[in-house]
Amino acid sequence: MPDKDSILLKKYSNRRLYDTEKSAYVTLSDVAGMIRDGRWVSVVDADSGEDVTAFTLTQIIMEEAKKKNALLPVPVLHLVIRYGENLLADFFDKHLEKMIASYVSYKTMADEQFNRWLEMGTGLTDTARKSMAENSPFHSFFRQFFPGGPAGGDAGKNPDDRKAKKHSQESGS
Repeated sequence: MPDKDSILLKKYSNRRLYDTEKSAYVTLSDVAGMIRDGRWVSVVDADSGEDVTAFTLTQIIMEEAKKKNALLPVPVLHLVIRYGENLLADFFDKHLEKMIASYVSYKTMADEQFNRWLEMGTGLTDTARKSMAENSPFHSFFRQFFPGGPAGGDAGKNPDDRKAKKHSQESGS
């Protein structure tokens, strides 16, 4: 999948990696960062021109596994050793990349959908609160008994405003 975002690295016999784009030596950690940033990395042996990308990327994975003390579950590692490259190489070549890409795609879609639900829920909560306060079927019933109460026309007003209104009505009579 090399494209315009690809980087060519040269691996020298002293195990150092040379970034031909920046004209500087880089570490395995730097290469991992480039890949995480979406760059496509190709590594060639500086002397022979042989493609050593897979070996270099495997080194990066092994370094990451050392930090976390695990890469794959032990039973899977036993299967890799037991069946070697014949059976597993076929699986890795044909299926693993597609499985991981599908997983990432579905995870992204699920995260986006969940975020939309959260946004809808927030908006729905505000709308529902307003709707329930304004369109309650009990409004007319409560107004019969409590004309100035919470179900009446003064529902959303400050209680001090209601007291002032009541006081002005009493003094005006």
